[in-house]
Amino acid sequence: MSVTPEEKFQTDLLHELEPVVEKELDRHLTMAKEWFPHQYVPWSEGRDFDGPLDGEPWSIEHSKVTPEAREALIVNLLTEDNLPGYHRAIATVYGREGAWGTWVNRWTAEENRHGIVIRDYLTVTRAVDPVALERARMRHMEAGYEADHGDSILHGSAYVSFQELATRVSHRNTGKASGDPLCEQMMARVAADENLHMIFYRNLMAAALDAAPNETMRAITDVVKAFQMPGHSIDGFLRKSVVIANAGIYDLRLHHDDVLTPVLRKWGVFDRTDLTGDGDKAREELAEFMDQLDAAATKFEDRREERRARQAARKG
Repeated sequence: MSVTPEEKFQTDLLHELEPVVEKELDRHLTMAKEWFPHQYVPWSEGRDFDGPLDGEPWSIEHSKVTPEAREALIVNLLTEDNLPGYHRAIATVYGREGAWGTWVNRWTAEENRHGIVIRDYLTVTRAVDPVALERARMRHMEAGYEADHGDSILHGSAYVSFQELATRVSHRNTGKASGDPLCEQMMARVAADENLHMIFYRNLMAAALDAAPNETMRAITDVVKAFQMPGHSIDGFLRKSVVIANAGIYDLRLHHDDVLTPVLRKWGVFDRTDLTGDGDKAREELAEFMDQLDAAATKFEDRREERRARQAARKG
């Protein structure tokens, strides 16, 4: 069976980057802290629900978290729930052998803890409607997950470099906005994992830039320009994301300043001297897009402040 040039490029790149994966995997394992989801859940607050146990039905009054954090927690958990789809996608790109396969399994195991602890917390504290949550989980997982850029190793690695950091920012800010110290502590713990995942992928992409600068630069630009969170297929995601953005949990300014910019700066994409042809063109596209995103973020912030001022005036 003949091998296409793209397939050969990907295979060669996987082999070339494997020593980097081994090094980053070792670094990750020395930095990762073992933790246990059950220790972050206030089990003493739990009580039976309606149904076979004939307990108390859920009511909005039971929830101690803010309405904005409630929407964010639902999005965060439903996103984590689609882990089987993410595992399939990343295993397809990286394979199941050697250091690549070891990383895929380790990453999956760590991510699974996030769904466990968030669901247990939400259920025990009655922070969200468990019936609506389960129905949303079923719909979201039935929709499945397909990576936006197929099985491209460069596009996939670029995407998770940004996405892991975006998730860290979202999780951390959700905890801060929750109004519940227990929730904030839990989300800070989850965010710490996401940060280590981001570092792994970011360092992998730095090595890819050195190995194949033009192709990697094109992948970075493609991903940044088309970026969307993995939970974008959640029912009502647009409405929820507006609530989340208006609350300052995750918005365009955070996406530009706290996610895209620091990663791009770490890679030194605008200072590299080894880009030619399409790589150089991709960098120009990226610079133009970042300027447009910065302007859009400022516009959103101005409108949000105007809206808040009107609301304050009405209350006054």
